[in-house]
Amino acid sequence: MTDGLPKSERRNAGLPGIAPAGGKLSVVLATTVLGLIVVAVIVGPWLTPHAADAIDFAADWGTPPSLQGAHWFGTDSLGRDLFARTLEGGRTSLLVGLVATVVSVVVGVAYGATAGYCAGAVDAWMMRIVDVLYALPFLFIVILLMVAFGRELWLLFAAIGAVNWLDMARVVRGQTLALRERGFVVAARLGGVSDLRIILRHILPNLGGPVVAMATLTVPQAILIESFLGFLGLGVQEPHASWGMLINDGARDMEITPWALAFPAAFLVLTLLSLNVLGEHLRDRLERP
Repeated sequence: MTDGLPKSERRNAGLPGIAPAGGKLSVVLATTVLGLIVVAVIVGPWLTPHAADAIDFAADWGTPPSLQGAHWFGTDSLGRDLFARTLEGGRTSLLVGLVATVVSVVVGVAYGATAGYCAGAVDAWMMRIVDVLYALPFLFIVILLMVAFGRELWLLFAAIGAVNWLDMARVVRGQTLALRERGFVVAARLGGVSDLRIILRHILPNLGGPVVAMATLTVPQAILIESFLGFLGLGVQEPHASWGMLINDGARDMEITPWALAFPAAFLVLTLLSLNVLGEHLRDRLERP
């Protein structure tokens, strides 16, 4: 029986050896791992003697990880230091995740709050548009945008943000429908306060919790989309790097240089797991009555 368990524990009930996503130990571990990765990608490039795009002609092709020559993660097939490349790729992937999330939050909150506050026919039409957009193959659209307009980093931000705002809009719309019937909103409406002012002063401040929780879960989704595009060769281009691009490069030579795949993949997996654990924990905390 799991009916008496808290929501976060019911999710993993019956799975021995798996701690609940909201458990204190898992949250502390996820925070520590994520913090170390963020510090590493920010500070790390200044600690390695090799530039991310520099070719070490003295190193053998695909030098394995070693302290000799300061190639701590080894080198790729071109002789570039994999440690420096992985950290630079982390900067790019995290930046894409953060900026794309900001885009999705701005668009999703504005759209969802407007639909929820207006309600009625306006809400119905606006949400039908969301339903239609949900049916479109957005990843295919993102790929078409990258092919048609070039593989610029700013376009990658906008394209991934445009994919992710639909979930945010639905969450915000549902919360706004409940808030618009609250007494303080009704009082403001009867007092002659404009709709825009009500949304800005009364609705949006009370959406902080759900928006923050949803944004935390949107960051790993944006990073995963960018990594998938990078794996397809449609993301960040040389001489820059991202985790998806490095995984793609490592997969081609995985039989000869498996470390070229293992290290970027490990960083990506640990980052996504940490962000998802923190997002689930934050959502459970904010959903408590």
